[in-house]
Amino acid sequence: MKGALAIVLHAHLPYVRHPEFPEFLEEDWLYEAITETYLPLLEVFDRCAEDGVPYRITLTLTPPLVGMLRDELLMERYSRRLDQLCELCDKEVHRTRGDPQFAPLARHYHERLYHLRRLFHDRYRRDLVGAFKRLQDLGCLEIITCGATHGFLPLMIHPEAIRAQVQVACAHYRMHFGRDPRGIWLPECAYSPGIDKYLAAENIRFFFVDSHALANAVPRPRRGVYAPIYTPSGVAAFARDPESSMQVWSAEHGYPGDAVYREFYRDIGWDLDYEYVKPYLQATGERKNTGIKYYRITGKVPLGKKEPYDPAAARARADVHAGNFLFNRTKQIEYLRSAFGDGPSPIVISPYDAELYGHWWYEGPIFLDMLIRKAAFDQDVLRLESPVDYLAEFPEHQLSQPPLSSWGAGGYASVWLDESNDWIYRYLHKASERMIELARVHQDARDTTRRALNQAARELLLAQSSDWAFIMKTGTMVDYAVRRTREHLLRFSRIYQQVKENRIDVGWLSMVESRDNLFPEIDYRVYRPAA
Repeated sequence: MKGALAIVLHAHLPYVRHPEFPEFLEEDWLYEAITETYLPLLEVFDRCAEDGVPYRITLTLTPPLVGMLRDELLMERYSRRLDQLCELCDKEVHRTRGDPQFAPLARHYHERLYHLRRLFHDRYRRDLVGAFKRLQDLGCLEIITCGATHGFLPLMIHPEAIRAQVQVACAHYRMHFGRDPRGIWLPECAYSPGIDKYLAAENIRFFFVDSHALANAVPRPRRGVYAPIYTPSGVAAFARDPESSMQVWSAEHGYPGDAVYREFYRDIGWDLDYEYVKPYLQATGERKNTGIKYYRITGKVPLGKKEPYDPAAARARADVHAGNFLFNRTKQIEYLRSAFGDGPSPIVISPYDAELYGHWWYEGPIFLDMLIRKAAFDQDVLRLESPVDYLAEFPEHQLSQPPLSSWGAGGYASVWLDESNDWIYRYLHKASERMIELARVHQDARDTTRRALNQAARELLLAQSSDWAFIMKTGTMVDYAVRRTREHLLRFSRIYQQVKENRIDVGWLSMVESRDNLFPEIDYRVYRPAA
């Protein structure tokens, strides 16, 4: 082989769990992702493994996502949601009977949703984390971790706060996957000099940065983004390949915008008679997406002029695009191999949000299935690898220091720090300072005090999620993001005062523990000041 291709899927959602309500709109983020992304991806990976297709995919499962996927309340609610969708599909088959355009589409969704329900209950026994773990144990996946709550590490001014995000994530990973994580997706690919030492302390071997982080590293990497560099602590940094990213991500030139693919923004939750779809909408009665969509992208025409979707044509186009993507990567690697000459083979890093595959791009899992199979049998230029495989094969690389950087618009944290969200950081910094103080003063707390300190650590971590700043910047669900930030900070402050005054409200603490129950294994002493 002349080189390697690393497909990296970053699966993450903010921790949204509201047991105080019978249903909650933002929990739909999880339910939609399970139906449209996680179950379809699992089926693709399982089918390839069963067919004896050799492949390696790198997959982030962030701690908040793992926590939600293993939460009994959320999985029970998801099961009910799946039952509702199956019921809606039954009604759609009946409603569209005799319609030559839409009856086949209604049957398509009917078969698909019932099939996904069987996968969830019968094949995976409602344990998707266990299903992903099994694929890792088979050697097909390399599951990596992330910051504990996807906190934007370079914007944390206390070293103990950065260390806690890393240590809590690694402990959580060990609990669920039975081994150390070998790689990490730094939240928002955000890196600044010194962060790598916290990764090294947890035996993490690699992480990812955006392209410009290596382009501006000192000294400049001789092989650009097509080989990793070692940071001063010895952890390898791999950079995103802009060419392969453009082919999938680009709104103008990427595959998902093809006219035959399914249109995301036409959904029967908005299109059909209100009284008909009302039982499947929000409890408030407001419309929302159901996931049943009957139209294709068509082109740059108004939503009302979209043409009916054809699943067979879309599947055929996904096959073509998978072949085109693989062809381009083989030619890219052949060129890089000849340009670099002797030394390590080039590696192309192609990272994507996992939710692109299935949720935003309905045909994305089909594309991945075909890409995996074509890479295994239709060429002999590259192989699918994880970065950890590449490091085992080529352990010697250049030593260099990347600068502060992130992915996202601008590439230097501006999405997570501007006039829309900068107000949160003074409070996050103060809460971090107080958490470090509590961990220093209470060296070995017991009983109720220990519970309170552990909950304080949870509330701080949840407040630090970069998702809230991102939502404030993009202007979607801003009220919810502001509310979550304030609620976690207020709960933290209340616990801080109660611990300081030695008057813990046990009833209130129990309520908060049951609501914000992420990281049951957490130990507040992770915030102890470094010696």
